[in-house]
Order: sequence, then structure tokens, then C-alpha cells
Amino acid sequence: MSGTRLKSSWVILAIISGACAACNGVFAKLTTTELTSSWSSSISQALGLSPSNKTIEFGIRGLFFGLNLLFNAIMWGLFTRALTLATSTVRVSVINTSSNFMLTAVLGALIFSERLPRLWWLGAALLVAGSVIIGRREEGTKSAVEATTGIEPLLDTDGEGDGFRDHDEREEDMELSTVKDDNEEEGSSDEDAVLK
Repeated sequence: MSGTRLKSSWVILAIISGACAACNGVFAKLTTTELTSSWSSSISQALGLSPSNKTIEFGIRGLFFGLNLLFNAIMWGLFTRALTLATSTVRVSVINTSSNFMLTAVLGALIFSERLPRLWWLGAALLVAGSVIIGRREEGTKSAVEATTGIEPLLDTDGEGDGFRDHDEREEDMELSTVKDDNEEEGSSDEDAVLK
């Protein structure tokens, strides 16, 4: 995978980590909700057992609890990886939270028959808009700090930043470049004199 594609894959990782967080919440709720009791009752009847069979119910709740832990671990792993690849932690958090929020709403409606009234959609829109504003504000602040402190990104040969140089380091580079240019000019003058 090339460096550029690897650097941009943080978006996908942030979205998937948000989806895992939503699934984590669903499985946590299924661990304790009455809906699981009705599901376990149906499964018990399908297996020819008593509808109030506690072994099946505890087994299903245990499965949901295990899935809760699994999706939590996956979510944190993906989120951490996205943070290491992205240039802005706020962007990762915004995408992760938005993905989590939207998928939680969809899963809540599908699994738990939760209603999503217009007021919920208004609140969701305000939440996403606020997250975007915070993300843009952080970018503006970062640019302003770089401009006022004299710190600029240090670029690799492939054009990707991996550190920062301050004003003094840039001056040293310019001085070395000037000395090198002066030496090259003196060398060419000596060569011209020998040729004549």
C-alpha cells in the first residue's frame, strides 16, 4: 500500500470504528433488555424446551456480552490506528462520532423499534454541524500557530510531513546553501581562468 493511500485510509478506519462502537452499544443493550428474554423464549420453544429456560437465556445474554467486549476491543484498535495515520485527532473523532451516532440510530430503529422524530434529526444535524465547526476551528488554529511560531512541517522526499523545523534550522539550511553556491562559483571561475 502506498504512503498516500495509507495516510488516507484513516477515514475508513474512523468510520468502521464508529460502526463498531454502535454495535458495541447494541450488544450491551441486548445483554440486559427484555427483548433478549423474548428471543430466548422463542429459541427455547423452537428447540422443544420450556419457554422460561434460563440456560438458553443466560447463554444468549452471555453471547451478547462477549460480542459487546469484542466490538469494544475492535473499535479501540481501529480508532487508535486511525489516530496514528491522521494529521488531525479532531477529524478522526468527528468522523468516528458521526458514524457511531448515525448507525446507532438506524440499529435502534431496526432492532428495538425506536422512533426517530424530527427533533432527533434536528439534534443530529446540529451535532454533526458542531463537530465540523470544531474540526475546522482546530485546523485554523493549527495554521495560525505554525505561522506565528515559525514552525513548518518537514517534508520527506515523497512530500509527506513527519516532523517540524523551526526558524533557526531553516536559516542554517539557507546559510549552507549560500556557502555551497559561493564555493561552486569560485570553482567555476578558477576553471574559466585555466581554460583561457
